[in-house]
Amino acid sequence: MGLVSSIIEFHWVASVFSGMIFCKIVYELTGLISNLCFKGYTKFSSIEKVEWNNRGFSTFHAIIVAVASLYLLLVSDLFDEDSRDESIIYRASTLSDTILGISIGYFLSDLGMIIWNFPALGGLEYVLHHGLSLFSIILSLISGQGQVYILMVLFSESTTPFVNLRWHLDVAGMKSSNLYICNGIALFFGWLVARIILFIFFFYHMIIHFDECEENIPIGFLQLADGASSAGNDECILVLENCKGFDKNSF
Repeated sequence: MGLVSSIIEFHWVASVFSGMIFCKIVYELTGLISNLCFKGYTKFSSIEKVEWNNRGFSTFHAIIVAVASLYLLLVSDLFDEDSRDESIIYRASTLSDTILGISIGYFLSDLGMIIWNFPALGGLEYVLHHGLSLFSIILSLISGQGQVYILMVLFSESTTPFVNLRWHLDVAGMKSSNLYICNGIALFFGWLVARIILFIFFFYHMIIHFDECEENIPIGFLQLADGASSAGNDECILVLENCKGFDKNSF
């Protein structure tokens, strides 16, 4: 039993470090490829290059966890209510543990960059969001409980690539391009599905499993609901921009 526990713990740590290593690799590749393929990159200030590259590994993480979450939630039978007698709250797998570990590695890397460059990459709200996300994911990974909810929240990261692409196009001076407009439309509908409809189902699912959640999941972990609901504040502004056509600086 001790050996099995040690193997599981090693897998957790390896997943976290894998996430951090992936972030570093993608960060460097983003800078290298951008320097070769986009002439405007060399004209950026140092902090603009940092944020440009940072959003590169942010997009990479979002795609990985969104695809994996979609697979685990809808394709596999891991969270199929009728697939096994075990409560859906307690279900986990090697793949779900890996995805949570990689996400912990990402959030640690991103949080470190935010603090190191504070406040250029984000203010206190980003520190709070990342801290709450880390707290929730770590608790879920260690306890093996509530991973279905963590994966729902991680799937909502599917809107992040559109947010990052919008920023890249804006900085690159392509705000009037057709790609910028199409990306804005995709962001709106993606946000509607992943941030509104999904979270309606998220809270509905928690309500119908409330007794299990309240009894078995640490109260701090349930704070994920509040953190998740506020995670899209920046995207809310972007969606409003798409709908109303006003400039963010007018706030």
